[in-house]
Amino acid sequence: MNIGIILAAGEGTRMKSRHPKVLHKISGKPLLSYVLDEAEKAGIRRNVVIVGHGKEAVMESITGENIIYEEQPVHQGAPYGTGYAVMQGMGHVGDEDNVVVLCGDTPLITASTLTELMKYHNSQNNKATVLTTCLEDPTGYGRIVRKSEGSLQAIVEHKDATEDQRKIGEINSGIYCFSGKELKLGLDGINNDNSQNEYYLTDVIGVLVEGGYKVGAFMIEDASQIHGINSRVQLAQADDIIRERINLGHMENGVTLINPKDTYIESTVRIGRDTIVYPGAVLEGDTVIGEDCTIRGATRIVDSIIGDEVSIESTLIENSKVGDGCKIGPYAHLRPDSELGRNVKIGNFVEIKKAILGDDSKASHLSYVGDAQVGSGVNIGCGVVFVNYDGERKFKSIIGDNAFIGSNSNLVAPVKVESWGYVAAGSTITDNVGEGELSIARARQVNKAGWVEKKGLKKRK
Repeated sequence: MNIGIILAAGEGTRMKSRHPKVLHKISGKPLLSYVLDEAEKAGIRRNVVIVGHGKEAVMESITGENIIYEEQPVHQGAPYGTGYAVMQGMGHVGDEDNVVVLCGDTPLITASTLTELMKYHNSQNNKATVLTTCLEDPTGYGRIVRKSEGSLQAIVEHKDATEDQRKIGEINSGIYCFSGKELKLGLDGINNDNSQNEYYLTDVIGVLVEGGYKVGAFMIEDASQIHGINSRVQLAQADDIIRERINLGHMENGVTLINPKDTYIESTVRIGRDTIVYPGAVLEGDTVIGEDCTIRGATRIVDSIIGDEVSIESTLIENSKVGDGCKIGPYAHLRPDSELGRNVKIGNFVEIKKAILGDDSKASHLSYVGDAQVGSGVNIGCGVVFVNYDGERKFKSIIGDNAFIGSNSNLVAPVKVESWGYVAAGSTITDNVGEGELSIARARQVNKAGWVEKKGLKKRK
């Protein structure tokens, strides 16, 4: 079995945060989740996550059938080091298992790289394989020293390297593949007799090499995959890379991004072909966007389903459903649990909240539709307010098919306007309106002649 041991116990002091480092997000997903997802795609069926600082938050935030948590003690005097962290997960490792050791703060690693690492490890009959890459400036990294035939001779830390060894560009990524039996043997052979009093996983490599076991190094060209996150600057740099990967994938699948560098799309978003996304869009969560849509301006869509041929401009849509052919915005707001049928128009400064609007209905401007069921072919005029809240409870309004709600009207819920019911502009409706009825609920206009002169307003001005 392929087993992952993921080191996620670090405090991450350079992040200057009260949150565990591995829970910081890039493109809407925690660092640790990227590592776990790629491990699963690579066929790693059991992932043992070693947690320490902030362990409760990590364990509550990220769960799954194939995730097992083991705790590394963080109290004063407890042993530390990568070797000690791996020891905490060895109870889940069998002698015949492949064990891939990963870091919870390296979210750029890909499933294809992990697959190739394990394939190389097995094809070479290695007992340990180190994932490596070459850097133009390898300062601070452990150097990979190879034997003449290419197998690994040693990993030499920068501070311990000779002048010639520091010229080596190939470095240790901190990601390994071990055979289970030899990993146990190597861990049994290391100690913390060093300046930091820590157990180092790199010492396991030394134990195996000295014991005559075959140890290899698998080098990848894309050095960005092994970059760890230790600061907010590195977090932003990783976010750039992830967003570039996400946006490239959408473009390869037939989506037009006018300016990919100014378009934020999270990894969980799905977009249909021939949709065009203009700069400034933010697409988040479990959002699904259909084909032939156009998304312009400062539009943010969260956890929503958008149909085909929908046009959206400078709008916020949250936890809602939008049918085919709808036109929304600019400056509209669909709050959670809203649902639009086909060919619905939601115009300037219209807010929809927990409401269903049927096919071909429209609210073109400056209206609030809350807690409502609106039929098909309904016109909601400018300035209409669905008065749904009495200060303690919410009430529902029901509008039948082909009804007409005149401008600047108030519908005081609970109220019902039947099909083909008409509400005159400026009305405040508190009683039901029957089918085909016109409801006028406003005071009759009275014009008082000479009123300005009687008040003396002209003279005072």
